Amino acid sequence: MKKDIHPEIQDCKVTCACGNTFTCKSTKPEISVEICSECHPFYTGKQSRSSRAGRVDKFNKKYGFDKEKAAE
Repeated sequence: MKKDIHPEIQDCKVTCACGNTFTCKSTKPEISVEICSECHPFYTGKQSRSSRAGRVDKFNKKYGFDKEKAAE
């Protein structure tokens, strides 16, 4: 590795829009994010399954997959 070309790694303060803060390593001293693991619906368990089911139904209708055909 070449000397004196790599950036300095330092402790970084990460601030989320929900108010949560944590530290990590980065080349920047501060980072601001919109969503973190404390407020993201996937990690908090508040993810709605209905929108996911709607996408599956839309896919099945688009490509002609029916439940009746699958049973046969």
